[in-house]
Amino acid sequence: QVQLVESGGGLVQAGGSLRLSCAASGAVFAINAMGWYRQTPGNQRELVAVMAKHGNTNYADFVKGRFTITIDNNKNTVYLQMNSLKPEDTAVYYCNAPLGTRTGLLEIWGQGTQVTVSS
Repeated sequence: QVQLVESGGGLVQAGGSLRLSCAASGAVFAINAMGWYRQTPGNQRELVAVMAKHGNTNYADFVKGRFTITIDNNKNTVYLQMNSLKPEDTAVYYCNAPLGTRTGLLEIWGQGTQVTVSS
């Protein structure tokens, strides 16, 4: 099994920056990609950014030009550099790793880290 542990969340003023980290442990050889999602109360979890192990990326429109996802394969860690933060970026951010199994992909989630952006 794979375990994901996020860190780096906190409180920041609008226009500021935060860097989130997600460290994977366990059966990391089964990870096909790593990414970040976010969720606010009453809303479904939404994609922020994802990167496959070979380097292809996908960003939500609302973060393009502001957020950057990177992966350090040697450390089994994915990062989300968040610049020019806006109050609407306030959410719980979750790390995600799809695992390849014999029957398909199994989604693994971290516990989440709170990001709060003040006006």
